[in-house]
Amino acid sequence: MRNLLTKPCAIALAVASGFSQHAFANEAEIARTAKTTPTANEQTEEPEKIVVTGSRIKRDSFSIPTPLVTMDREAIADTGLTNLSDILVDNMPALSESIGNTTSQSSVSATGLSTVQLRALGANRTLTLIDGRRVVSNSYSGNYVSLNTIPSGMVERVEIISGGASATYGADAVAGVVNIITQSKKEGFDFKANTGETTDGGGKEFTLDLNYGSSFADERGYAYFSANWDRDFGMTFYDRKRAQIEDSYRYDDDQMCNQMLTKDGYQCMRDITQADWVSKSDGIPGGVFLENSRNDTQFWYDGQTLRDDWKDNEEIYGVNSNQYVMLDVPSDNVSAAVKIDYDLTDDVMFYAQVQYSESGSFNDKSPEDEYEGAYVPRYDPTTGEPLADVAPGYIPIDNPYVPQEILDANPYKNRIYWDRRFSEVGNISTDNTRKTIRSWAGLQGTLFNGEWDWDLSASYGRFTQHQIRSNELNTVKLNQALQAEELADGTIQCIDEAARAEGCVPINLFGEGSVTEEMAAWIRTNPIIDTEIKQYGVVGYITGDLFELPAGSVSAVFGGEYRKDSQDLSTSDDMKGGGITFNYVPNFYGEVEVYEAFAELAIPLLKNAPLAKSLSAETSLRLANYSMDNVDTVASYKLGVFWEPVEGYAFRANYARAQRAPTITELMSPPRGDYDSYDDICDGLTATSTKPGHDNCRKEPTLAAQLAADPDFEFSDENNSYSPGTGNENLKEETADTYTFGITVAPAFLENFNLAVDYYDIAIVDAISQISNENIMRECYNSEAAWGEDNVFCNDITRNSEGNIIKILQRQYNLDELTARGYDVVAQYKLDLDNLGQLSFKLDYNHVIENSQTYEGLDGSLVTSHYAGYGSSKDKASMSVTWRNDNLRIRWRTNYLGSFIASQSLEEDYQEYIAENDARCEAGEDTCISNPEKLAYQDYGSFLKHSISASYTMSLSEQSQLRVFGGVNNVFDNKGDFYPSGRGNYYSAYGGGAGRYVYLGAQYSF
Repeated sequence: MRNLLTKPCAIALAVASGFSQHAFANEAEIARTAKTTPTANEQTEEPEKIVVTGSRIKRDSFSIPTPLVTMDREAIADTGLTNLSDILVDNMPALSESIGNTTSQSSVSATGLSTVQLRALGANRTLTLIDGRRVVSNSYSGNYVSLNTIPSGMVERVEIISGGASATYGADAVAGVVNIITQSKKEGFDFKANTGETTDGGGKEFTLDLNYGSSFADERGYAYFSANWDRDFGMTFYDRKRAQIEDSYRYDDDQMCNQMLTKDGYQCMRDITQADWVSKSDGIPGGVFLENSRNDTQFWYDGQTLRDDWKDNEEIYGVNSNQYVMLDVPSDNVSAAVKIDYDLTDDVMFYAQVQYSESGSFNDKSPEDEYEGAYVPRYDPTTGEPLADVAPGYIPIDNPYVPQEILDANPYKNRIYWDRRFSEVGNISTDNTRKTIRSWAGLQGTLFNGEWDWDLSASYGRFTQHQIRSNELNTVKLNQALQAEELADGTIQCIDEAARAEGCVPINLFGEGSVTEEMAAWIRTNPIIDTEIKQYGVVGYITGDLFELPAGSVSAVFGGEYRKDSQDLSTSDDMKGGGITFNYVPNFYGEVEVYEAFAELAIPLLKNAPLAKSLSAETSLRLANYSMDNVDTVASYKLGVFWEPVEGYAFRANYARAQRAPTITELMSPPRGDYDSYDDICDGLTATSTKPGHDNCRKEPTLAAQLAADPDFEFSDENNSYSPGTGNENLKEETADTYTFGITVAPAFLENFNLAVDYYDIAIVDAISQISNENIMRECYNSEAAWGEDNVFCNDITRNSEGNIIKILQRQYNLDELTARGYDVVAQYKLDLDNLGQLSFKLDYNHVIENSQTYEGLDGSLVTSHYAGYGSSKDKASMSVTWRNDNLRIRWRTNYLGSFIASQSLEEDYQEYIAENDARCEAGEDTCISNPEKLAYQDYGSFLKHSISASYTMSLSEQSQLRVFGGVNNVFDNKGDFYPSGRGNYYSAYGGGAGRYVYLGAQYSF
């Protein structure tokens, strides 16, 4: 079963493995297929060294046309981390986090997922494979494979195939492939346990791994079992002092200074200290009443004591709502896998693998903070048609619970404004339970007297997610409960007779503890979202040598694939009708079928010729027919060339065309709730304000009415960040062209040294994406296009009666272009120290030249948003030095992030402020500021993180051994500079505040 195939078949099989999506992950095991009997001549010939990566012919990452970066099992183990996503993002610079426990706290459904993306082009354009196979998604939001569903103890190595892999794997590989290769040759049993925690407290992790592999039936069969349990205990607001610093930053364009909010309003930072900073919320447990600029007397409850000094004192008496936000959401992951290979005959082998994972995450959040104008959408629960939005509404002046003191204050418009945190209802929590099954089975064999190989397999995957969102509010019932009356006998009841028939309980919002359990039960709702995603697949191929050229055999693969993906979202009754404080998620079902045909050729052109020690080409084609109305048949193809003019020095180049069809959600999803922070372009609006867009802001009816009523009115942005996303049935496929050019160097005079430098250029036209909230507002208020109903972007913005934005609808569009350009550097060197062991050096570096989104605005202008260098570094590197001597291994790792600018929009605004100030100075106006301050918290320098690990293996007997290991990640506890726009004032790419992490573990094997 484990004999090498003959060289021609091995080469052909290497090509084939990508198309069959069945990985042959180990050099010495290219052919765990049916046994073949080599001829005498073949037995004496040393097979060519080939490393098969589940994609193509692979000699190693430095001698192939396609750029390839790897991370092996030892390097993974030496990180001391339990989350595979964290490990890869930390050590493979081309990768970045898409969803993680430190970034998904506010997500509707993604909390607890762990996904990655290549080239910052989105997880939908990065195909994550397991053993070269496409597997079922772990989210209805897109084709996201959560890496915490893969048993970490089972991972042999991880490979990143950059750019243009769609012709091999399918259209989702626009940016490339992350291939998780599992162990396949382990013999024996091992058990591993490790734990770690940050030295500042919090961030504790714990892992147990069990693995067993063995041959059976006289070496005809092989079985492997792996089980894993990972627990991340999370990190809270109280674990980090920096998270407890209150800050609300802005740049003032009148005084041209950086400001922080204080108890006396915003003040220039140069005039205050950090002790003066405050940022509090009016959502206090006892409630705030008459909070409106028209009410001179405003009330609040200090516990159960009614006070009348709230006006202008929110930053003194309010509450820091950040205390309810987890810095790292805790999660629990259990997984197991079984894989079996068995030779049915000398020519046919059966193989199968089943993986099961169950993961849970619990995000404990704040009790709901609600106010009179918090509108939420409603829908017909049967048809799904939208109904009028509903808000809790003002407390009627004749509500029997209203204290006399508040009535005596003569409330504006004879109504009571209010804001209150519903502590009596309980903390909102998101409890996610996810279960994933991935399975495949197939047969492999040979044809034509062993000259060709074939493979036929079927796969099935199923993912379910059960989400319970506890202690939300039913806004409809809250509105009914506020409409109360007192009967002659002193009984207080809901006015609405129909509501009373349903059990309506009038509610008292005045004072802490005033909401009784009976009242809380009436307005409390616990919406549930159930998601089921299924994937069925069948793939078959044949592979072999077509004919001989002077430089060698032309190898080929021909095959076909069928795949069906479906997803079904169902929600509880309270979610179907909307009208609740949780994001509305609609029921919807969608499915897509795709039939694919593929072919690949590996062509040796020259060998041992002048200036061509070797010259070879690879080409591939994949045709895919989708069951989507606007997509139909798409083509992905590729041409790659590898030229080694002299030994040790080579050039490689690739061109690839990929066409990605929209996902089910991108195409079919109705509007579904989500939150995304943004600043209202109309903030600071006055009758004479001149900020960009304010001329059109004054045309907004709600804002115009307030300006008409009060000439001194100034609008203060209090948006709720609600920006639901929706699909677009008119989407078509996006088309990507990828170019890569590189050199590899392995000079003979420097043995064991390898260097690869590769440039990449990915341009995606008709890219499927959303336009940012900032650009939606810009298109409505600050473009050459007319403001009003004829402006589609204005129609996607909804404001309440106070003028605050309560919804920005984010649609999917085929935008003009997404661009990613840059280069990668990979270097490796091994130095033999004789009796002192061996040193290994490794460098992985990525520099981003451009990462941008461009679309054509309504006025015909091109709008470009730059991501590289704004909010993320253009430079990222991972370096390591490893010393090995017998059973001892010590590794020093250094991670580097280059400088970056925090915000492109703030930078653009600042430049406008400078230009306006310069104009004032030239005109000699008194408002000229001679020395305007530079932006604070905008320019961030480079970041370094150093880590050390050690591992020692000792023999306990002839058949057993014990490995002990430990280490310190982020030895110097570098948490990065203060970052006010990040969670807990930390930048997530610096570790989100985790800081120094210490771990220990042991592994017993026999």
